[in-house]
Amino acid sequence: MIKRESYLSRIRPFIDKSELIKVIVGVRRSGKSFMLELIKEELLEKNVAAEQMISINFEDMNYSSLTDAFALHAYLQDKIGSIKGRAYIFLDEIQEVSGWEKCVNSLRVNSDADIYITGSNAKMLSGEYATLLSGRYVEFTVYPFSFSEYCQARRDDCDNKNVSEYFNEYVKYGGLPFIATSLPDERAKAQYLKDIYASVVIKDIVKRNRLRDVDLLERIIAFVAANIGRTFSANSVSSYFKNEKRNVSVDTVMNYLNSCEKAFLFHKISRMDLEGKEILQVNEKYYLSDHGLRQATYGNNQRDIELILENIVCLELLRLGYRVTVGKNGSKEIDFVCDKDGKRIYVQVCYLLSSEKTEEREFSAYEGIKDNYPKYVLSMDEFDMSRNGIIHMNIKNFLLNFQKEQ
Repeated sequence: MIKRESYLSRIRPFIDKSELIKVIVGVRRSGKSFMLELIKEELLEKNVAAEQMISINFEDMNYSSLTDAFALHAYLQDKIGSIKGRAYIFLDEIQEVSGWEKCVNSLRVNSDADIYITGSNAKMLSGEYATLLSGRYVEFTVYPFSFSEYCQARRDDCDNKNVSEYFNEYVKYGGLPFIATSLPDERAKAQYLKDIYASVVIKDIVKRNRLRDVDLLERIIAFVAANIGRTFSANSVSSYFKNEKRNVSVDTVMNYLNSCEKAFLFHKISRMDLEGKEILQVNEKYYLSDHGLRQATYGNNQRDIELILENIVCLELLRLGYRVTVGKNGSKEIDFVCDKDGKRIYVQVCYLLSSEKTEEREFSAYEGIKDNYPKYVLSMDEFDMSRNGIIHMNIKNFLLNFQKEQ
């Protein structure tokens, strides 16, 4: 069992703080339900009785009668009334409940209950009732396995492969927990990823946002998957479709992209002008929440290794809690400018520093930046090529060790 301590360490200070609702969000099958189980284990270790815990997974048809806020509230009030001491409530995929905010807020106000909820929609706290919870919740985003977690899961499964072999698997199939822990067969992995993709697209994007053109949505997703880490705008996507003899408005493209973001399929990374210190509103970059989904639907992860490595590093930085932007440094671009707790790091990613030209391009991106924050160039090269105070690291070493150094 992977403890996922990086998440637990953030959640732990809020356990038993019943005035705050704990909200866990992320793409489907990233491990949100498992985080609830880990929290229950923490409670049991604190001598909370199992009988004090109430758990509902709204993907379970047995609870379909509770997808109305009033029905759910009545059910939970009855359960709470039979518990001696504080109740601990775990509501999984809460977005399936109409008006859930009213129910949860009422329980927070009127019951001795510590409440934990999960959801697969990034905007579920921006509805008309969300003001009820304003300032009364803390939110945690759960991502698929990091490479470090993937290695731990594979080793726990009595696998004795080396790190490089694990990394090749990770590049191709991504970090969804079930892939790492339960599916050794490659065909099974591919089928699982396709099914998860279909679930995200149909249930979390098409159905929830009432999108009418599924074919267009899939074409937009394919465009983004092919252009990971490349700056583009909704206007450029619209122009691409016009060249394909299909008229798609910029507003429609924006609407479909936003819907994918809400379902955590993509993460949009804005650009920052490092000279003017302002966020630019054009030509953002998009990264997939799990690059394995790209392999299942678009293919060619190993062929497009440079794009996949950039995606892996971006998600790792988000996991570590950084606010990530793309840096515009005059005419040059820095892949990631990462801010957290008043500190900053800069990160460049490439496959190999295979020539003097490539090496110069990656290191010279930092020219003119006068601050003393750490600056990294990450690649698959095994030899240390650090120079002029710029730190070169192997990507595998960065993924396995950087968090320990923080």
